[in-house]
Amino acid sequence: MITKKFGLMALLVVLAGAVFGGIFGNLPVTSSADATLNSEKIVADYREALGVIDNNYVGKIDHEKVSESSIQSMLWTLDPHSAFFTRDEFRKLYEDQSSQFYGIGVSILQHRDGVYISSIIPNTPADKAGLRYGDKFVQIDGKDAKKYTSAEVSKNVRGERGTPVNIKVERPGSETLNFDIVRGGVPLPSIRNHFMLKDNIGYVALSGGFQETTADELDKSIADLKKQGMKSLVLDLRGNPGGLLPQSIEVVSRFISSGQTVVSVKGRSGYAQSKDLRSSGRTLHDFPLVVMINGSSASASEIVAGAIQDYGRGMVVGTDSFGKGLVQRVFPLPLGAGLTLTTARYYTPYGRSLQKDYSGGSIYDYYTNNSGGEEEGPGKINPNVKPKPAGSPVTTAGGRVFNSGRGIEPDIKATPLALTPLRFRINEAAFFFVRQLISGQMKGLESYKVGKQNFNLTIQPNDLQITDKILEAFRVFAVKDKDNGLTIENINSQLEFAKTRLRQELAIANYSSEAGQQVLTETDPQVLKAIEAVPEAQKLLGNFQANKR
Repeated sequence: MITKKFGLMALLVVLAGAVFGGIFGNLPVTSSADATLNSEKIVADYREALGVIDNNYVGKIDHEKVSESSIQSMLWTLDPHSAFFTRDEFRKLYEDQSSQFYGIGVSILQHRDGVYISSIIPNTPADKAGLRYGDKFVQIDGKDAKKYTSAEVSKNVRGERGTPVNIKVERPGSETLNFDIVRGGVPLPSIRNHFMLKDNIGYVALSGGFQETTADELDKSIADLKKQGMKSLVLDLRGNPGGLLPQSIEVVSRFISSGQTVVSVKGRSGYAQSKDLRSSGRTLHDFPLVVMINGSSASASEIVAGAIQDYGRGMVVGTDSFGKGLVQRVFPLPLGAGLTLTTARYYTPYGRSLQKDYSGGSIYDYYTNNSGGEEEGPGKINPNVKPKPAGSPVTTAGGRVFNSGRGIEPDIKATPLALTPLRFRINEAAFFFVRQLISGQMKGLESYKVGKQNFNLTIQPNDLQITDKILEAFRVFAVKDKDNGLTIENINSQLEFAKTRLRQELAIANYSSEAGQQVLTETDPQVLKAIEAVPEAQKLLGNFQANKR
């Protein structure tokens, strides 16, 4: 429980870092610009305000909620990335960086009427207990979970290692099934999959953040792809929110020479000297490289893309990155909580600031007005998104010019496939159809029944093709279930999309979520554009190698 005393202690930590400037970062202490405003006065005012609330408020006071909101609101007056974490949130922060967390080992998705298991992670408690693709959560530890969000399901199935959790699920063709599961370690890799594309192009999906094992995972993926004949690489950083800075430097070190600047970290003027963080002496790969980014690629992802782009080592394809170039330091607080406080900024090797402007607008605007040209909602560019500021031009290797203060702009812009309302409804129908199909509930298609996933990470081109018989059964199923809101004409107008989604769901149900993701890459317009960019990446590589001599 967070108390009034805790709130005051946390307030002091923030003030020590924000008012006096980086004391915890071994920086020199200076006096405040306004001698009348100091931490003692602010804490006194805060204590007085709490006293007034305690003595006069008409209702019951939740001191924990008051303290948390006070601290977070104070931090948000500084910048969008300084943040307060409750005990549970702070534990999850460390889990996300450790490549492992404690839970049952399932991937889940929220559909129109509840949360379902999309995939099982092998050798985890869920795998051993017998949970399957398509199981719907109906109860967790005696609590009704039918109306839970996916976040609520995740929160309730995670917990301390070795603790029990009781789960009840609905499975087609069965009564409600009951599982008593003991929580255990669940791997959380940075690289979710790697496989070969056409023309000897390797593909690595580095989408799970930069964690303790990221660089090692990349080494193993590249080694495996080379055995399969890889001659060039597409490194997919779309959706990668960032993570550990040292790991981003290690990733870049696989592609640029030892001793070159990967990122500059610049602290507050007068408080800290700049640091140029340089590449380490690692095995240097000499194949053409294409890096993919989008509006959810942030921080460490932008460091990697920015360094590759600045040196002309590879092509960057996709949409504008998020634009997160502020450096946070983590401060543990009493009772297991913590906070992150911005202490510096990131700059690319040639001096581009990664941070987009946050001086105007609200926190909501900062996090939502970031389409970067990506399609939204009904398949159109969001008209409410404010254009990014022009930024200042910076000339990089080979005379290429990019703007500073806007995140990373791709060399080649490529928008994703628009998820229109119609396609969303087809998505939902495809899941519910395959759920019935693999449970042996579709008459005439009983041969598609699946006991459990075989955990193959890749799928061969001719595997699980969508036959006319399956497609016709899907049409009948989708139209009959009025919750889908579909007609035959709707489905026929999006036939190729429907076939892709059906094959993806079959790949997940039979193999793994990784195999399902591979199916999507076959028609992903951004991946196809990345493949087209490989010849340009080859030219850049030639110039890069020539400049090293």
